[in-house]
Parts: sequence; C-alpha cells; structure tokens
Amino acid sequence: MSVVPEERDRSAGTPDGRALSPAVVVLSGVVGGISATVGTLLAVAGLTGHAAGAWVSPEALSPGLVGAAMAGVAPALFTVGRARVWEEVRCLVLPLAIVLVGLFTVTLLNAGTLQAVRGGPLFLALFSLGWVATLGVLALAAVGCLAAQYRRRPAGAGTEARRPAVPLPDWSKPPLAVLGSGWLGIGAGLLFFPAFWGALLPWTVNRADAQGLGVWALALGVGVLGSLVEDDLARIRPALGAVPAVALALAVVLAVRSSAVDWTSGAGAALATLVAGLLVTGVSGRWLLARAARRAEDGAPGEDG
Repeated sequence: MSVVPEERDRSAGTPDGRALSPAVVVLSGVVGGISATVGTLLAVAGLTGHAAGAWVSPEALSPGLVGAAMAGVAPALFTVGRARVWEEVRCLVLPLAIVLVGLFTVTLLNAGTLQAVRGGPLFLALFSLGWVATLGVLALAAVGCLAAQYRRRPAGAGTEARRPAVPLPDWSKPPLAVLGSGWLGIGAGLLFFPAFWGALLPWTVNRADAQGLGVWALALGVGVLGSLVEDDLARIRPALGAVPAVALALAVVLAVRSSAVDWTSGAGAALATLVAGLLVTGVSGRWLLARAARRAEDGAPGEDG
C-alpha cells in the first residue's frame, strides 16, 4: 500500500519528538489573529504613503514592510495546531518568538520615538500604547510557552536516528545556506549596529526602523537555516506556507513604494535578491513536497509502504 510522506512518517513509529504543547498552539493562533489585523493596517497605510507605526518613522516604507511581514506570516500560524509534534513547527515558532521578544525589546529601547511620547495623532498615540502592552504580554507568553514546550520529554524511536520523510535535495542546501546567512547577517547588523547598517539601507530609516526591520530579517534567517537543520520538507510544512506569503507581501509593498527605494545601489539589488530568494524557496519547497506526495500515492519505486 502506498502512503503520502506524512502518513509514512506516522506509520514508521512516529511521531518522533516532543508532543506539541497546547500553549504553543494557542499562542500561535492569538498572534496570527493580531498579526493579520495589525499587519494589514500597517501595510495598507504604508502602501498609501502613511507612516502608521508605533514609533515615528521618516518614511512610510519601513512600517509598511513590518506590517507586510506580519500579515504574510499570519495564515501559517493558524496551521500550527495541525502539527503532531513540536519538531514540525519549530522552524516557524522559534522565529515567531524571536520577533515577539525582539520587537518588544526594540520598542523599549526606542521608547522616546513612540507616537505617544512624540505627541503624534491621537489614534497613533493610542496605537503605540497598545503596541507596547500587547507586545509585552505576547513576548512574555512566548518565553513561557517555549519553556513549557521544552519541559516535555521526547517520544518516538528512542536513540535510533530518525529518517527524514522527504529530505531536502542536495542541490538546494548551498542556496539555502547563502539565503539564510544573508538574512541572518543583515538582521544582526541592523539590530546590533543600527547606525552603521541602517545607513546602508536603500531608503531613509531611523534607529527604531533599522532595529525593527533587523528583528524580522534575523527571524527569517533563523527560519531558513532551521530548515537545513531539519532536512525534511515534511517537517517544515508550516514554515513553507509562511515563506512565500511573506515574500509576496514584502514584494507588493516594495513595488508600490518603489520610488522611495534606491534600486541602483548595491543594497537595493541585494534586497531584491533576498526577497526573490524567499519566494523561490517557499514555492520550490512546496512543489517538491507535493511531488513527493504524488509519487507516494502513485506507488513510485521506493515509495510503496
């Protein structure tokens, strides 16, 4: 009898790993709902040329990109509850925790630029206060959920090494390493050295913008490199759903606000390459996973159960 990769994994003595904590599922759903709403608001404001972020920004593009990333990742967060074990969602949830804790820290470090402190419009001032309060609660919840998750004991095939259901093709690993390292390096630079790295961005940013974008870039890098560690398309299915959606959302904002970006610079070309790399990675990963499932269902050689 032939089985799809997910069913094969289940029949081979799995789930191997830690049982998924209900707290992680609840957190992902809550963050997904907030991200969809707030992210869409920020992205639409950015598309129309309004800097509607929690802090004062010199350009509408930066808060628009943050909103696009939030809106793009939201649908994938709603799928976390379908996973059987923690290992199937950690490439998505660990970057999520980085975003929540990182954005909260960046917001506190740049509290002087908050709309409420700078005396911005009433709506934005109230929004900035809600941003701080909500992020604080979610960041604390993320740390608590991860602690609860890692207190769970692994189960499954004992000390025997787990065989990936759908391994990453060897040809895909070098590009993934380059893409993940690129996002990780840029994110770390923007986050920890915003004055230097922020000046290299192909549009105008302040310290808060640079660090906020750095948090997201860092999280994307961790997610991409995490897929190399997993080396199993079946186990990164939720993350594969997030990557192309985030890339498309970023591309839309960048395209509409293209006049604010210096595309002739090296940084502009690098940004376009990194966003395109995310899109190609997500689309190709989902195609490879779907192809493996079709081969299993058709009883291709090596896929019969």
